[in-house]
Amino acid sequence: MGSPGFQPDQHSVSPTSGTPSLRVLFLLTQDLGSPSGLGRYLPMARGLSRLGYQVSAAALHSNYENLPAKRITEEGVDIHYVAPMHVRKQGSTKSYYTPAGLFWVAARATWQLSRATIGSKVDIIHIGKPHPMNSVAGMAAKYLLGRRVFLDCDDYEAGVGHFRSSLEKSGVVYFEDHIPLHVDRVTTNTYFTFHRLVGLGMPPEKITYISNGVDRQRFQAPDIERINSLRTKLNLQGKQVVAFIGSLSRPGHPVDLLFRAFEQVLEHRPDSLLLVVGGGDDFERLADLAKIMGLENSVVFTGRIPPEDVVVYYHLAHVSVDPVLDDGAARGRSPLKLFESWACGVPFVSSDVGDRRLLLGEPSAGLLARPGDPVSLGVQILKVLSDEDLAARLRLRGTERVKAYYWDALVKDLDQLYRRTLRNNP
Repeated sequence: MGSPGFQPDQHSVSPTSGTPSLRVLFLLTQDLGSPSGLGRYLPMARGLSRLGYQVSAAALHSNYENLPAKRITEEGVDIHYVAPMHVRKQGSTKSYYTPAGLFWVAARATWQLSRATIGSKVDIIHIGKPHPMNSVAGMAAKYLLGRRVFLDCDDYEAGVGHFRSSLEKSGVVYFEDHIPLHVDRVTTNTYFTFHRLVGLGMPPEKITYISNGVDRQRFQAPDIERINSLRTKLNLQGKQVVAFIGSLSRPGHPVDLLFRAFEQVLEHRPDSLLLVVGGGDDFERLADLAKIMGLENSVVFTGRIPPEDVVVYYHLAHVSVDPVLDDGAARGRSPLKLFESWACGVPFVSSDVGDRRLLLGEPSAGLLARPGDPVSLGVQILKVLSDEDLAARLRLRGTERVKAYYWDALVKDLDQLYRRTLRNNP
């Protein structure tokens, strides 16, 4: 069996600039259909490819053994799934390995990612999240081969809390705190992470803020017949739809907080319905909770849906909600649903945590509740449902503001960062 590395023999020429194209390898511990993979790393990679880069990704997959093809090309990006991911996804649920099982899965993933990295001939390696498996692979390439290594920190894993043992948590904390100090540059999508890394001793000039955004092509407005057909299928006719579209996993996404807020929404707007789109390890628990709270006739769970259908579900909504607590998990996350809501012309409601107020701008392109307060969250949702003029203003502000957050614009900052770093550190 040959090396799984990526080995273009020489630089090609960038069709956009006439200069030699750069070769970039992303090291990912998730598949490109997962939230960060689909919402950040894949559009980032596609954008670089359009700029003339040779882009590849070595990644893990949550359903690796059943993949029909382990290596695919998508819009110029060479994607190679090399091993199973550290979680399993089946249907709408997500499950975790035992500590012993996780050890062997992680060891296999580390070995295969390292093989792919050592066997590659690239100018830049970009680690997506400082997890042990891809960090070890990236550091091996840096110190053994002299590769330029970047790291993207797009959330605060230690604050999420999906740990089966104290040893597992200690490992995650160690890599999140130490790997940034050993790479050439760090990219991040929140100022919480920016300041956290500076506090750990990283020079601020080595950290670059690159916001989350939205893929312009993926979020083109769908055909109206497709929207109406789905609305009929879900029995949403005549309903004011409050939508949560995302991962059903606590504590990063406290959907139970939204349930409590929605109780009071129903008191004032009995024609409203809560549409919960997505899967995760708390899918079954949340479905049971809805029944316990007497919401089973007012909440529709779709389960995990195909990525290409997400845009249609947004277009069913009168308001999109990002429920959060004021904790490290929320402060370290830049909500993809904010940018996606804007792109679809849907008013957005969240809480005043982390960068959300900064992202919404002035005048605000969304409404913010008090963190962790279901009453305040319910009030903000009701404002949108009860005031069409307000909803129209929020839609207009969002569609204007999102123009700066399409990935074909954001990726230019990454291009400049790569070239500046290589120029200053030959």
